[in-house]
Amino acid sequence: MDSLIDTINKLQDVFNTLGQDSIDLPQIVVVGSQSSGKSSVLENLVGFDFLPRGNGIVTRRPLVLQLINIPASSQDPEAISEYAQFLHCPSKKFVDMSEVKAEIIAETERLAGNNKGIVRTPIHLKIFSPKVLNLTLVDLPGLTKIPVGDQPTDIDIQIKSLVMEYISKPNSIILAISPANVDLANSESLKIAREVDPEHKRTLGVLTKLDLMDKGTSAVEVLTGCVYPLRLGFIGIVARNQEETSSNSPISKALADENSFFDNHPLYRTIRPQCGSSNLGKSLNSLLIYHIKERIPEIKTKVDSLISSTEYELESFGQINESPQKNNLARLLKLVTQFATNFNNAVEGTWVDLPTNQLSGGARLYYIFHQIFAAGLEKINPVVNLSNSDIRTAIRNSSGPRGSLFVPELSFQLLIKPLIKSLEAPSQRCVQLAYEELLQIGNYCDSNELRRFPKLHQKVISVVSKLLRERVLPTSEYVESIIAVERAYINTNHPDFIGGTGALEELNRKAEIKRREATKIMLRASNKFNPNNKNHPESNIDSDTSHDYNDNYPNSLNHLENISNKSQRYNDNQDPNYGKSPVSEQSVTQNFSKQLNINDNFEFNQSSTNESNVFYKSFFGNASEKIFGKGGNDPYNRTRDNQRYEMSSYTNDNRLNSSQIEIPLANNIDDLEITLIRLLISSYFNIVKKSVMDLVPKTIMHYLVNQTCENLQNRLVEELYAEGSADELMQEDPALLSEYNKCKSTLEIYQRCYSIISEIV
Repeated sequence: MDSLIDTINKLQDVFNTLGQDSIDLPQIVVVGSQSSGKSSVLENLVGFDFLPRGNGIVTRRPLVLQLINIPASSQDPEAISEYAQFLHCPSKKFVDMSEVKAEIIAETERLAGNNKGIVRTPIHLKIFSPKVLNLTLVDLPGLTKIPVGDQPTDIDIQIKSLVMEYISKPNSIILAISPANVDLANSESLKIAREVDPEHKRTLGVLTKLDLMDKGTSAVEVLTGCVYPLRLGFIGIVARNQEETSSNSPISKALADENSFFDNHPLYRTIRPQCGSSNLGKSLNSLLIYHIKERIPEIKTKVDSLISSTEYELESFGQINESPQKNNLARLLKLVTQFATNFNNAVEGTWVDLPTNQLSGGARLYYIFHQIFAAGLEKINPVVNLSNSDIRTAIRNSSGPRGSLFVPELSFQLLIKPLIKSLEAPSQRCVQLAYEELLQIGNYCDSNELRRFPKLHQKVISVVSKLLRERVLPTSEYVESIIAVERAYINTNHPDFIGGTGALEELNRKAEIKRREATKIMLRASNKFNPNNKNHPESNIDSDTSHDYNDNYPNSLNHLENISNKSQRYNDNQDPNYGKSPVSEQSVTQNFSKQLNINDNFEFNQSSTNESNVFYKSFFGNASEKIFGKGGNDPYNRTRDNQRYEMSSYTNDNRLNSSQIEIPLANNIDDLEITLIRLLISSYFNIVKKSVMDLVPKTIMHYLVNQTCENLQNRLVEELYAEGSADELMQEDPALLSEYNKCKSTLEIYQRCYSIISEIV
């Protein structure tokens, strides 16, 4: 089973050549605070004094320690000798362990410098000896809380981050070192291990310095799991003290003293399998073998997945041209054909390599047409910047030196044509956005194989840009002609156009709504001053006003007059003391005026009404008969009693007076003309807007997108497929060729790893 550990060691060596941890390999990670005896534990396991010692942080780089057992019965004298090898100098064997110390210090300072900072790049050390068990351990810098000396101020954060990087991997076994002469509740190693292994499934505790505990105390309860239970348990050891370390006392003597201590201790000898460095080594060996055996199928699957993805990446580079002077034309034709196919597929949305983190290709064009262009046009209000003065001036200008009895149609055209012209700018912007998106498609639909030839790649992009520039000009011209056509003839007979009749109907509908709302406000105000009457006519307001707004005006006005008369009779029968309100008649009237937006002298006289009739007949002809009845009579042209309704207000003598208020369609003929023009402009502009929203995307698709897709391959072949230029265009990029070779080497490493794993699985 030791071959499993040997397999993992080989995999570590192989992956180290990549300079990255592609796979989480099973390993034992040693964690402990400074001065917890971490180095002594490792030296006891190895049997040599090989680790640097000193004040402060000595281990400033992770040390990957591979212990490889060499059978003592080997006939090769070189094989049975105890020696060490570093991965950064594999040809040199270190027999003297003092040289190993010096090499660790030198290699640490080479990357970490002379200060007390740490680096994450590990040092790989192999120790071959018949005295060791096959193990793979990772020694990390000791945990610390505060910086001392010339240590960086954030040294505690740096070390914790490095430790967490290793122990958070699920395939790591955590070897948590804690001194026995310190309360276990203060153990930094167990605390940090608990953060990544809260269920204690892969943490093995080690208690050091058992011989330094106070007399009469022992760590038996900790070692037996009564204090802090761990799935893998605790093991206690006794290492060399500082005096023995300073005097270079041999490790063999320290191991003998350790065995003597546990054998003769009255308590520890009862739990001997959980005490001693030799038992620790055996436990680690068996745990690692079991862990590797459990994880090796998963590792094999992961390596197989890496091989597949790397092969796919390598294929994207294409075949290496072994004979650069041959087959250039055929390969060039293949590349430009593939590019044109990718471009078309990207537009259609069928290209498999389209980016998934953003809208691209045809989907982006759809977004431009509907979410940017169409949505932008929908927000345009044609009359928001058109003042009454502008409309009035246009009406007068269209009459020339002659006066007019009705609104000239020319004034409508003078106002609508500039508004139609304003649609040209967003339409041309839509063309530009589509053009830019097609350029983007050309930039990202190339292949790795095409990028290997920078001159060819640059030429292909140049041809695409040139073709798009050629197509964007007629597209822009046609869009301009669409706007010009809409401005050339204002079709007032369009079926969707509101027309004169529709405009009048709309205005009168709004007037009726305003009239009804005014009645509601006055009756509710009247009820406010007499809230105790259950028979107040306000109770019938909702039902009275539920009629269709298109009811004829005589009925509507008679109904309003009836409500007013009922209100008058109702208030005449009130108690004399009712109505003594601090609110004056003037304040109530002013309040109503503000709510209705009316003036004190807000009424039509007979002359203004007659003038309105002339306007209706002159501008709309017989349409006025449909609106106002035969003869084109204005509904406002009634008797004075039917033309007004009463608004009640209270006076100091508790009597109700009538203040007669009219709600006409407009204050005067100018306001009416302006309102009608605004309605006509909005109606016709919406018709043109819908037409432009429909035609501009169609124009872009026909003249720009489809024409480019259809002609791209032919244009590429015409400009690039030439005998004289093929050799120059097919020169490979040295940087991309280096990337190709790196990808190829990575694939070979993964294949080697798969072969190594296949030997045991």
